[in-house]
Amino acid sequence: QVQLIESGGGSVQAGDSLRVSCAASGRTFSGYAMGWFRQVPGKDREFVAVDRGSGISPYYANSVKGRFTISRDNANTMVYLQMSSLKPEDTAVYLCAAGPNYLSNAPYSSPQNFPYWGQGTQVTVSS
Repeated sequence: QVQLIESGGGSVQAGDSLRVSCAASGRTFSGYAMGWFRQVPGKDREFVAVDRGSGISPYYANSVKGRFTISRDNANTMVYLQMSSLKPEDTAVYLCAAGPNYLSNAPYSSPQNFPYWGQGTQVTVSS
């Protein structure tokens, strides 16, 4: 069982940077793949990034590649999403998720492959 609590959202201008954080509880944190999704009202959850740990390179959605960086701190059971060059279309609720480690990156694009979720933190980017 993993509990996840996000923080760090807010309102910024286009081009700004922002970091959102996810605090996780659970003794086996290092064994989970940790992901970030985002959601806007009326739309499905959209995959943003995943860190599978164990030295595997993170995997990003094309829409954020080169602008967002996911990282994790296993000692403090934290996951971060550093967002740069923010655009109005990045406006969403950002949700942290934990799931098992699969053999490839493909399953991580689907939210149903993550059994544990936080409540989310709102990020608003104004033009």
